[in-house]
Amino acid sequence: MDYNLKAPALRGLFLYELLHVPLLKILVMTTVKKPSASHTIMNELVLPNDTNTLNNLMGGRLLHWMDIVAAIAAQKHSGKTVVTASVDNVSFGKCIKLGDVVTLQAKVSRAFNSSMEVHIVVQAENIPSGETFKSNEAYYTFVALDRQGSPVKVPSIEPETEDEVKRFEGALRRRQLRLVLAGKMKPEEATELKALFVQD
Repeated sequence: MDYNLKAPALRGLFLYELLHVPLLKILVMTTVKKPSASHTIMNELVLPNDTNTLNNLMGGRLLHWMDIVAAIAAQKHSGKTVVTASVDNVSFGKCIKLGDVVTLQAKVSRAFNSSMEVHIVVQAENIPSGETFKSNEAYYTFVALDRQGSPVKVPSIEPETEDEVKRFEGALRRRQLRLVLAGKMKPEEATELKALFVQD
């Protein structure tokens, strides 16, 4: 756009576009984030204090590590303090042994109002043998809080990869299932979940 900067009104319009429009774009950009921005990787070496009498990693210790890596991912996305709201069903696959290196990866799969669903994948590696395997995966839900401890709105999320899109689309059904099981939603209100089982 061409401006006659000698006219006061046009000078004001020029300054408005120069100063305010980029600021508005920045504000819009900060309300939407990519899942990759929350991607968190954590490594742990399984030590004797982490194992049971069979020298396998204790399930409770693994859940603790999963909670930590997922909380970090949620904090990256929200920029706020977060608390664990729920943990989905966690099934343990192959046993993780004493001396194995555990790699936990977490990424926000969908954000709602003040809550975020975080997808976690756990892999283990026996470095001397070179064996690597997937142990389990799960979804944790976190709520972002302000300094007074009240829930606060979090940025929305825009999936990029095919897997991220699938997890994003399935998140609403998983959320409705959690709410129904917690008694916070009536089953007939869980329309996304109901659509999986009932044909119109």
